[in-house]
Amino acid sequence: MNEVTIARLFQAFLAPAIVISATGLLILSINVRLMGMVTRLRHFVHARYDATRGGRMQEAEAYNTQIESIEKRAETIRRCFLFTLISLAATVTSCLLLGMGIYVVHAAQAAVIVFAAALICLLIGVLYYLREVMVALSSVRDEQRDLRFMDLGAHRELHEPQHRDTL
Repeated sequence: MNEVTIARLFQAFLAPAIVISATGLLILSINVRLMGMVTRLRHFVHARYDATRGGRMQEAEAYNTQIESIEKRAETIRRCFLFTLISLAATVTSCLLLGMGIYVVHAAQAAVIVFAAALICLLIGVLYYLREVMVALSSVRDEQRDLRFMDLGAHRELHEPQHRDTL
């Protein structure tokens, strides 16, 4: 193997390695966002249950509206997460195929196709993320417009002891 081949091999590995790093950071960001939504969703589900059990139907309906809104957003983030993870797996696969491409010609060609598919999946994931970011404040705006929710007064979570597991 001559020096030119080794240099080309390192160049070929560099692009997927950078994409792997960037995708990992994006996955971390997506995970934090999803966990925040799940935590808030769980809180609202428990609050709706408490309101229903206590016969406060207006309050329960207000929570139900918020639950529906957050569930839609969480589904968008879940899809974002899925496509980004597929992209990460495909990028790692393309790196492995590039390594095999030294010995098997068709492996290098497959690596290019798999890497292109990885970038398409990453683009789809980023578009889902962008879509979610564009509606990120919709739940808060809905709370502001929904007088049923605003009539609840101060947030109960600030005044009641936390007796449920928030995980």
